[in-house]
Amino acid sequence: MVKNLTKHGNSYALVIDKPILELLNATPETRFEVITDGQCLVLSPVRDSAQEKKFSSALDRVHKRFGRALKRLAE
Repeated sequence: MVKNLTKHGNSYALVIDKPILELLNATPETRFEVITDGQCLVLSPVRDSAQEKKFSSALDRVHKRFGRALKRLAE
């Protein structure tokens, strides 16, 4: 996807489409961490520790249940 910056007052804004926000489970209150190396820009939603723990737990369950199948698919 290619996006253009939009003039917003004395600054520029990058509009993030609703389907992407829904995929990230982001709301207008979601804070984003902005990282750059001078060439690329990375936006990551800031999650609280309870959300991180819940995600990690779900990932562990998926890995235990489907780990071997996912490894075979990757090969």
